Amino acid sequence: MNCLNSKYRHTDRSQYTCFLYLNSHLFLKSCLCYTEPQNLTDVLEFFLLGFSEDPELQPVIFSLLLSMYLVTMLGNLLILLAVSSDSCLHTPMYFLLSILSLADIGFISTTVPKVILDIETHNRVISHVGCLIQLSFFNLFGCLDSVLLTVMAYDRFVAICYPLHYPVIMNPRLCSLLILISFLISLLDSQLHCLMMSQLTFCINVEIPHFFCDPPQLLKLSCNDTSTTKIFMCFLGAIFGGIPVSGILFSYTRIVSSILRVPSTGGKYKAFSTCGSHLSVVCLFYGTGLGVYLSSTISHSPRKDAVASIMYAVIVPMLNPFIYSLRNKDIKRALQRLLNRKAQS
Repeated sequence: MNCLNSKYRHTDRSQYTCFLYLNSHLFLKSCLCYTEPQNLTDVLEFFLLGFSEDPELQPVIFSLLLSMYLVTMLGNLLILLAVSSDSCLHTPMYFLLSILSLADIGFISTTVPKVILDIETHNRVISHVGCLIQLSFFNLFGCLDSVLLTVMAYDRFVAICYPLHYPVIMNPRLCSLLILISFLISLLDSQLHCLMMSQLTFCINVEIPHFFCDPPQLLKLSCNDTSTTKIFMCFLGAIFGGIPVSGILFSYTRIVSSILRVPSTGGKYKAFSTCGSHLSVVCLFYGTGLGVYLSSTISHSPRKDAVASIMYAVIVPMLNPFIYSLRNKDIKRALQRLLNRKAQS
C-alpha cells in the first residue's frame, strides 16, 4: 500500500479510487469462487458437454441414442408383458427378471432422454437441483441392478443346489422381502451419494465433459477439498459393489461344485443352461463397468470416458432383454403366445 501511495501521491484522488476499484474487480474475476458457495448453489447451472460439440455429429448421435432407447424400452416392456400375461412364468426366477427389466428401464431413462432433448433443443443446461436428482436416480437404479443380479444368483443357487426345497425356500414372501431389501439398499446408496455431492461447492459456468452428472466429474470440478469425499466414495463402492460381487461369486462357486457332481453330461448341460443367461448379464454388467473404470484411469480423457460410459449406461440395459429372451425357451414361447393372442384379437 505504501508503494501505491508513493506512486499515486500526485494523481487525482478520484483516479486513485478508480484504480483500486478496477484492480480489485480484476482480482475477484480471476478467482472463480470468490462468491460464497451457499449463494452460488441456489442459482448454479451445469453445462453437459456430451460426446461431441461438432454440429455435423449431432444428428448421428441423436439417431443412435433414440434408436437404442426405443429398443431398450420395447425389449424390457416385452419381458414384462410376457411374464405378467403367462401363468407359466409366475415363478421366482421370472418375477426377479421382471423387476430387473423395470430397473433397466429406470436406469437408461435417467440419462438418455435428457441427452436426446439437449440435442433437439440445443440446450445443454441442467440445474444444480436437477443434477442432484439425476445422479440420485442413476445410482439408485444402478445399485438396484447390481443387488438384483445378486438375488438372482441366489435364486439359481437354491434351484440347482437344493432343487427339492426350492418351492419352500423361494416362496413369494421371501421374494417380496428380497426385492424390498434390494430397493432399500439401493435407496441408501443413492441418498449417500446425493448427500456427498450436495456438500460440494462449485464455481460459475461449470462445464461437465460428460452426458450426465457423473459423480467423479463433479468431484474434479468442485472448488473445495474433495479428498475426504473421494475416500468415502471408495468406501461406499467397496460396500455396495463388493458385497454383491462377493455374493455372486459365492453362489456360482457352490453352483459349479454342485453341477460337477452330476453324473450325466446331459444333466450338467441342463443345469448350466439355466444359469447361462444370468451369467451372461452379470459378465456384461460388471465387465463394462470395470472396463469404463480402467479406461478412465488410463486415458485421462473426459470425452473418452463419456463414450465408454455408454457401454454400461445404455448398451447393457438394451442387451439384457435380448440375452434372456434369445437364450430362454419359456420367454420365447410366452412372447409367441402373446403375439398370437394380439393377432387373433
